[in-house]
Amino acid sequence: MASEPKTKPTDVPVDDFIASVEHPRRRADAAVVRDLLTEITGEKPVMWGPSIIGYGGYKGPTGDWPIIGFSPRKANLVLYMMNGFAGSAELLDRLGPHKTGGSCLYLTTLDKADMSVLRTLAEQSVAHMRAKYPAA
Repeated sequence: MASEPKTKPTDVPVDDFIASVEHPRRRADAAVVRDLLTEITGEKPVMWGPSIIGYGGYKGPTGDWPIIGFSPRKANLVLYMMNGFAGSAELLDRLGPHKTGGSCLYLTTLDKADMSVLRTLAEQSVAHMRAKYPAA
């Protein structure tokens, strides 16, 4: 049996976490993504562990996880979203400079990304996750 994930929701205020991000560009990008994902999901952002901002939740095979989230890491802004849904490869081709790995999308800065494409990726990822894991 898989072990419970160590990353769980916390009571740390998201705005306090974003304000504590040292790099000004990463902090500004985090505020933009927070607002974007809040609008897309209709959910209040919640800190998951010490550094992930997550929205909603689902029970996966290894426990509870947000349906979408992000983290303003030192090297990249990391978005945790489902990939592999219909049209995702074409959207990624149009996004701008990025890297992917598993369900992670790595952006060095938002000013090089096509924000309308990022919005569509996030909307479709959330829709895919909500269809796959309907609320109980």
